[in-house]
Amino acid sequence: MTALAAFFGFSVLSLPILLAASEPSFWRFLAEMGDVLALGMAALGSSIGIGMAGQAAAGAWAKEARAGRNLSFTYIILVGMPISQTLYAMIVMNNMRSVFANMDVTVAEAGLLLGIGISTGMGEMLSAWMQGLIGAAGIRALSDGEGKGFAFVIIAMGIVETVGIFTMVFMLGMIPSV
Repeated sequence: MTALAAFFGFSVLSLPILLAASEPSFWRFLAEMGDVLALGMAALGSSIGIGMAGQAAAGAWAKEARAGRNLSFTYIILVGMPISQTLYAMIVMNNMRSVFANMDVTVAEAGLLLGIGISTGMGEMLSAWMQGLIGAAGIRALSDGEGKGFAFVIIAMGIVETVGIFTMVFMLGMIPSV
């Protein structure tokens, strides 16, 4: 039994039996798993990105307070930017849900729906995570540079945001019509 099979609780030998399952509820389960993974993975990435930028903001505010400077509100913008990828995944998820009303399409396209969900989740998760990294670095740079360069940080974060938008648009285009 491989580590992957042990993780999922079945042996590699039973995989063909699962794949040949004629029960429509099994295929619906796989399709809906993609739906859930899209949102869950995106939310994970947003949480990580927000956490990283938030930690940098807290450190910058402490540094500014010690120096007797006003605390910068612009850090809040950078902290909040990674949340948008969760919204993009929710849009994909809601569009995928419309397919589940038709059991025949859901069963026939279960693999595609699972793939769309995983791809959406990965794209949005990594986009939000990297956006948080850029936001954290940007907050440190703005704090050290006394607020100079904010537009450049927003542009850098916007480039990563574009990956999240592309992921949403491309995956929406792959959802089967019912």
